[in-house]
Amino acid sequence: MSFSILKKIGDEQKKKAVVDVRSGDTVKVTQRIKEGDKSRLQVFEGVVIRADRKESHTARITVRKIASGVGVEKSFLLHSPLVEKIEITKRAKVRRNNLSYLRDRSGKSARLTSKDFDRAAANTIEIPGEDEIAESAETAEPVEAPAEEAKTEEAKAEEKPAEEPKAEAKEA
Repeated sequence: MSFSILKKIGDEQKKKAVVDVRSGDTVKVTQRIKEGDKSRLQVFEGVVIRADRKESHTARITVRKIASGVGVEKSFLLHSPLVEKIEITKRAKVRRNNLSYLRDRSGKSARLTSKDFDRAAANTIEIPGEDEIAESAETAEPVEAPAEEAKTEEAKAEEKPAEEPKAEAKEA
């Protein structure tokens, strides 16, 4: 019984949706840093060398980068309120979940073979229940174009006939 209570509390702490991050992805993680009374956003860009417990509220990724010739690793909880955004920039072909062998390598031997992927689709987050809202917005009646846009369309139409006589003059 206590496990179900813990699971319920954990599910309440989860974000509605997160980006599907995999091992081998190069990501930009934007994290909120608190310093005294102030807070700022800091971006950490590197390769995901490990992705753990994707379905749990304790889902975690470990990101590695080389800074000034030194390897730096950071772990991020995906559902943490301090993690603002995760953006996938590259995706690589890997055959395992834990890429700890990259720690021992440097230079060309540390490269991963990149593969093509749809960056926009990978970085969009679909929140369950938003489909109904989007469908209702599509069925709503379209709003008429503002008067400024109509004026610019008329101006374009007036410019086209002015260009055509010039072309006829060149031909003659």
